[in-house]
Parts: sequence; C-alpha cells; structure tokens
Amino acid sequence: MPVFYGTEVSSQLMLGTAQYPSPAILAEAFRRSGAGIATVSVRREAGGGRAGQDFWTLIKDLGVIVLPNTAGCHSVREAFTTAQMARELFDTDWIKLEVIGNADNLQPDPFGLVEASRRLVDDGFRVFPYCTDDLVLCETLLTVGCQVLMPWGAPIGSGMGLNNPYGLRALRQNFPEIPLVVDAGLGLPSQAARVMEMGYDSVLVNTAVAKAGDPAAMAESFAKAVEAGAIAYGADPMEPRDMASPSTPVLGKAFL
Repeated sequence: MPVFYGTEVSSQLMLGTAQYPSPAILAEAFRRSGAGIATVSVRREAGGGRAGQDFWTLIKDLGVIVLPNTAGCHSVREAFTTAQMARELFDTDWIKLEVIGNADNLQPDPFGLVEASRRLVDDGFRVFPYCTDDLVLCETLLTVGCQVLMPWGAPIGSGMGLNNPYGLRALRQNFPEIPLVVDAGLGLPSQAARVMEMGYDSVLVNTAVAKAGDPAAMAESFAKAVEAGAIAYGADPMEPRDMASPSTPVLGKAFL
C-alpha cells in the first residue's frame, strides 16, 4: 500500500467528494471502492451553515483519511490562504495543492505552484502538488520540499485518460522512490489499470465516478482495476517485441 509522508494508506485508490447525486450515493461509492483517501474542496466545506456541518459529518463517517484541496485557486496568495483554512477546518497539515494557470483546460501554473509549495512547506504543510508531467517542474517541486507528486493524466474532468504516457513513464523512471499519483483526466477503469501497470502508487478519481450512471458500481470497478494494474506491475510483465514469438514450443513437433 502507498505511504505518503510516513503514513500508510489502506488503498491505492483516492476518491474525490464533489458532484455526487446525493450524500448516500457518495457514501456507498466509498464503501464499495474501499478508497483510503477522500479529497475535499475547502471552499465547499467553508460555505458555513448547517449544510457545511452535515457534509463534514458525512466525510468523517467515511472512516478515511481526508486530503483537503485548494481547488479553484488561481494565485499563490489564494492557495496559501485556502490551505491555512483547511488546516484549521480539518485539523491536518496535508494539503492537495492546486494553483490553476489556464481557465479553459485547468492546467496548473508551474511558477505559482512552485512558489506556493515553497511557502506551504516552510509553514509546516505536507504538500500534494497537482502538476503536469514535466520533469523539470517535478524536480523543482521536490527540491522545495514536496515528497509526493500528483501529475495529471489529462485535463480535470475530461475523461480523456493518459495524454502523455511517455511523460508519465519518464517520471516513474526518474523518481523511483517518490510516491506518484495520477490526478485528473481518468475516465475509465482501464486507464487507471494502465497507470498502475507503469508502477504508480495511486490514482485519484472524481468526475468519472460521480458522473457515472451508477457511481458506486463505477467506484468499485476503479478499485478492481487499480488492484489488477498493481498486481500486474509486481508480476514483472514482459516487454513488447517487434517480432512474433510462438507461445507453443516447436521442440519435438512432428514434421511431415
């Protein structure tokens, strides 16, 4: 199981908590998936009033680790303030850091992300940065103190899967000891299995589950795909070949 900042998590699947049809369906999705971490938008919880308290009670009742999220932040200042709110609300120094740079594809701002990570690490946070698969950016994030990387598969909520498998494989090869989580863009369980076959530690899924016709069933299918992909990676799969190779031995075959 993955270990983040010294804490072992019970599952390699993380689930987001937004956009579900109802609180009961959200809870059932977590139950059937066995997800070990729930990401929570601080803006949603900080709305105040009874609704916010009910949502927080639901999240606590899930019995999973809560990873607050600075979703929707477009500046270093906004992200830093939101993270401070999250620490107070959820009593955790873990923060999934988003600093969005492009309003259309929600790509993270690499410059703002590095600066916000540096400030948060200096303030005692344990940062989970949502980033692209750029090697230089990821190495810089590690240099400023991040101990986990969360590269995107594709733009948030797009369901396009893995836009740059080469880049994701390069991250795994260059940072073999760093926990890596593909965050954003996954639409199908098969895509999650592919991530895990690359040797990644976890995947984070929200929209593909919450917007499915049966969110709980989709959550369970993602959990099984993640498990299958991880087992396959551990089994040391064969490398692709340019030529065919007979699976049935020809030794001892009769020649007529």
